[in-house]
Amino acid sequence: MSLSFALLRVYLSFSPDTDLNVGRYNIHHLFTGLLLIVAGGIPLAILDASARRLDLARWIFGAGLGMALDEWVFLIATDGSNSSYLLPVSFWGGVVIIGLACAYTAALMFFKHGPEGKPDPLKLQ
Repeated sequence: MSLSFALLRVYLSFSPDTDLNVGRYNIHHLFTGLLLIVAGGIPLAILDASARRLDLARWIFGAGLGMALDEWVFLIATDGSNSSYLLPVSFWGGVVIIGLACAYTAALMFFKHGPEGKPDPLKLQ
């Protein structure tokens, strides 16, 4: 999640007018991120597989979530133009929302495994 956020920010800081256009439609990375969330999230939700077999799905889901959350803040906090993506409010808003999502993930992992790092069968099944 944080890696996709960082890579997007670095790439788009060097090339701020990069757009993905399909026909006359501008596809923001919010929408691309949502497709990745679906591609990674559905297997995580329905497959009963070992953690190792779902590692790729976790990476895909996290990358999509990072993309979607970054764009979500950008579209709320700015006018949505390419130049406003580079504004501090967009960057720091992205940092805050990605940080909150990472903290939420860490909290869930802590409560699932407990302070000793061992799975607790009674927590967060």
